[in-house]
Amino acid sequence: MLSGYRLMWMMVLFDLPVLTKKERKAATKFRKFLLDQGFEMSQYSVYMRFCAGKEQAEAYSRRVEKAVPGTGKVHIVYLTDKQYENIVTFDGRLKETGRKNPEQYVMF
Repeated sequence: MLSGYRLMWMMVLFDLPVLTKKERKAATKFRKFLLDQGFEMSQYSVYMRFCAGKEQAEAYSRRVEKAVPGTGKVHIVYLTDKQYENIVTFDGRLKETGRKNPEQYVMF
């Protein structure tokens, strides 16, 4: 049975150098890779993806690891769906409403 404590979100945070053309190209390639893998951009260097469970999150983590550029830092943080629901977001001084689960998983 699926629950908000088994369903997971993966957050990929990175700080990649973009001083040279080669570094910018590597950073852009990494961002495009994340989008191709189904991640959505939360902030410019923060991408998130919903995962059906820990095993799927670990599989995506291995894919990300293989795509990490040669320089810069990349962090991967895992959140349960329940923790994700409690994220507080501000746009300027305005507080945004809570995050929603993807529509395709609502029926579970």
